[in-house]
Amino acid sequence: MIVLFTDFGLHGPYTGQIKAVLHQTAPGVPAIDLFTDAPVGNPKASAYLLAVYAAGTVFLCIVDPGVGGTRPAIVLEADGRWYVGPGNGLFELVQRRATKTRSWDIDWRPEHLSASFHGRDLFAPVAAMLARGEPQPGQRGDDRDRRADWPDDLCEIV
Repeated sequence: MIVLFTDFGLHGPYTGQIKAVLHQTAPGVPAIDLFTDAPVGNPKASAYLLAVYAAGTVFLCIVDPGVGGTRPAIVLEADGRWYVGPGNGLFELVQRRATKTRSWDIDWRPEHLSASFHGRDLFAPVAAMLARGEPQPGQRGDDRDRRADWPDDLCEIV
């Protein structure tokens, strides 16, 4: 199963485009809309919401105000669950709360990668690869995207 966690909202074409790619690249693998209205453009607040979910095997997570920028594209394995998305702090609390984690920098690239929709062009195909049981399409990461200054509890944010 692939679980979608995004800030795309309930209106517009983005979730549909993502699901079309997932259906094409991983036919027969269910894609579930877990949360489509995460705090828009706010990976920090979204990280606290993402950390409380435990359903699914592959999480496709996109809250990415820096799309097309220097943030890495990553795959995280945390306690047997896979997370695919931007290395911008979105997975920070998942990493902290997991017993065992490993991460990879995604080095696979599609033939066409738009500057503004990595969710469709990069992250969705990688999530589909993982859901099909293929190996991680990248190199072992070094946790450089960790945010040590973030509190463990959302209530601590002022």
